[in-house]
Amino acid sequence: MENTEQHQSIWQVIKQNYRLYLGALVIVIIAELIGVKKFQVGSALIVIYPMLFAIVISVLLGPDIFRFFKEKASTKASSLVLVAITPFMAKIGVLAGSNLPKLVDVGPALAFQELGHVGTIFLALPIALLLGIKKEAIGATSSTCRDKDYGLICHLYGANSPEARGALSIYIIGFIIGTIYIGFLASIVASTNIFHPLALAMACGIGSGVMMAAASSTLATIYPEYSDQIIMLAGASDTLAAIIGIYFTLFISLPLTRKLYYLLEPRISPKHTRDQKMKNIKVGD
Repeated sequence: MENTEQHQSIWQVIKQNYRLYLGALVIVIIAELIGVKKFQVGSALIVIYPMLFAIVISVLLGPDIFRFFKEKASTKASSLVLVAITPFMAKIGVLAGSNLPKLVDVGPALAFQELGHVGTIFLALPIALLLGIKKEAIGATSSTCRDKDYGLICHLYGANSPEARGALSIYIIGFIIGTIYIGFLASIVASTNIFHPLALAMACGIGSGVMMAAASSTLATIYPEYSDQIIMLAGASDTLAAIIGIYFTLFISLPLTRKLYYLLEPRISPKHTRDQKMKNIKVGD
């Protein structure tokens, strides 16, 4: 009886969302028919995977452009991303198990790769202030603004705070174009031949499985002799970023961003926005 009810429930879910499932299937078929595309731009080998084509097609069919998928369907599709990427994560687990000695050897480097995220603060925060962005810049530049980071900012400042609005804006931008951006970025950085392929693999872990998959797949195509190690290290790095990243944001990057904000804001932000600072300090602090 219980199985029958469960079967009916699953059938009802399929019936309610058939348009979403069929649309996803058609998009996947189109993307796979397009296949992997490689082209040379100067010294850079640009690799575009079917996943990137699928994302572009899905965005075009979304509620903001052609509206084939409604807002409700888009929300449901977001929760299925984890399911779709599960086979890839299982592959990472298998590769990690078979390359365990290698993983242990590079363990310290994986742990310290989080320090690289500090660089984005020194680069992005001054630019945000020069553009006249106020406390939103703290939330936007203190982390990669993935799920865990946005949750932390909301917990500390409140969901309606300027910091939360800044984090949410980067979260949305990353969700829409982050995968495409990091796929191209991996190709361009690899073309410089400055970094070892395994170092680039560790840099793929930013706490977002989809972005990590896009970057590591691109690197694995460019460096086929390191393909298994790249995917293994990228997966381990992404897992570590998700686990210790929230503590790194809480104890290091967020306090550092706040210090820099109050140091730089009176000096480099546009003059017509500086009066607002005092008002913000009175209200928020």
